[in-house]
Amino acid sequence: MGDVKNFRRHWRKPKRPFNFELKMDELKTIGTFGLKTKRELWKARTELSRMRNQARSLLALQQEEREKEEPILINSLSRIGLVEQEATLDDILNLEINDLLSRRLQSVIMRKFFFKTPYQARQAISHGHVIIGDRIVNIPSYIVKVDEEDNVKLTPESIFNKILSKPESDLGSPETENIETPEIQLEENKTTIEEKTETPTEEKTETPTEEKTETPTEEKPSE
Repeated sequence: MGDVKNFRRHWRKPKRPFNFELKMDELKTIGTFGLKTKRELWKARTELSRMRNQARSLLALQQEEREKEEPILINSLSRIGLVEQEATLDDILNLEINDLLSRRLQSVIMRKFFFKTPYQARQAISHGHVIIGDRIVNIPSYIVKVDEEDNVKLTPESIFNKILSKPESDLGSPETENIETPEIQLEENKTTIEEKTETPTEEKTETPTEEKTETPTEEKPSE
């Protein structure tokens, strides 16, 4: 039967999972990046905390050892686009969860190919419509390296090549293409008000007919 494998969890739950503010923050992040469950968010937070712990441990080393180990960590993070090549350990400590989630394949193709929602981008990845170089990648949580970002493409037979297009407006995503700006709405309201307040049609005013007043005839005095 073989040996039983004891799998180790690669994520840690928050200390107060039922905190209202934390729950609302997690739901907002899940909807923004199109995550499937909170487990994906917890995995990303655990990975980010591991990077910060490495940076803190380097700060505690002596100057000579730190100069040797620090470029290795910065180079590994610069390959995936989290920091620049000239970054410092303080930049690593200032990283947030959104910085790591924006490097996922799901987020990269949403920005590059103008998907309407992150869940539509997730569906394209899961169904094998995305390739990196010559291989199909069907993992939405795949961290895209800086060198691989130009090689991320849709398969030639993918239906998304016909569906997706660059938004014509400058408002942002295709979801906001048809949203009217407040200035346009104000102009339309002004025109409707002016149409309603136009001079009303001249109503025919009936002039009262003059009543003929009969003048009494003067009676001649009797002789």
